[in-house]
Amino acid sequence: MVMLRLDSLALSRSRFALSPFAETLATIVQLARPAADSWHPQWHARHRVAFHDRLRADRYARGLVGLISATKYLPDHLVVPPGGGMETTLESELAEVARVPDEAVRESLRLSVAHGWGDRQQLDWFTGRDHGARAAELFREVWDTHVAADWPARRAVLQRDVTHRAGLLAAHGWPRALHLMNRRSAWVGADAIRFSDQPGPDRVVGADGMLFVPVSARRSSWLCHAPARPHALVYPARGTGVAGPASGGDRALARLVGPGRAVILRHLDVPATTSELAALMGQSVGTVGGHLAVLRDTGLVDRTRLGRRVLYHRTPLGDHLTDGAPEL
Repeated sequence: MVMLRLDSLALSRSRFALSPFAETLATIVQLARPAADSWHPQWHARHRVAFHDRLRADRYARGLVGLISATKYLPDHLVVPPGGGMETTLESELAEVARVPDEAVRESLRLSVAHGWGDRQQLDWFTGRDHGARAAELFREVWDTHVAADWPARRAVLQRDVTHRAGLLAAHGWPRALHLMNRRSAWVGADAIRFSDQPGPDRVVGADGMLFVPVSARRSSWLCHAPARPHALVYPARGTGVAGPASGGDRALARLVGPGRAVILRHLDVPATTSELAALMGQSVGTVGGHLAVLRDTGLVDRTRLGRRVLYHRTPLGDHLTDGAPEL
């Protein structure tokens, strides 16, 4: 069982962050597996063939993806905590990976194999030089081909999760904000977080605190660590922001309030800003703002200011209408 032992100042200095690199890593794991684990089943079906065609053409990429999609111990050089908070850029993260020396990459992969797969996976594909740069190139290609077009919607999902947890933090403290952050984590006592039920050494979180980094993949969770950096816990954000096939209740709700406003009500399971909703829906801010105005006038949603952000949320009437939409 892996425990995160918290310094007395750790929580007061912990914060949330975004990581396009972590989002890309989660995407690689999803596409390497036979079934979509989160973001969007149709997205998975559209992208998986091209992704595997890319792997068949590159033995190094195939070996690296095979390792990170199956091991329980991700290579250290690919799990560096983001350094830019909520404004971390992919370029800065890729540059950091590209600078890792070959020997450090080799040791990182060796540990991943030893702790994650034992003798089942060999590193015979690990040949040549400039392995950090080659990994960065692979991640750049995956981002450009499979993530970039969806990033505004994904980012809206991630920001919405952070906003939700920040509200819980302000009202109830860190234990409530971190509740159900992943399937295995739990608050233990006053100064520890259980991260995993897998065997492993405890980690000490110092006075710099921790970073909490959401990604859009439902079951993705890992720890990031690097010298002179705070630990980072990557965890699955609440909801993917992608609607599934319409149920009878969804269709009835759409007939009652209109299709666009029905989708907004569904998305407001978690409070969101106008721009976040626009990104999730692929609509203009003006169009979404008009729908929100109608929903406010009818008492189905309300809004709350949090700093400079205005969050919309369902009212009890909106909850009742959305959750209880009749099957017709």
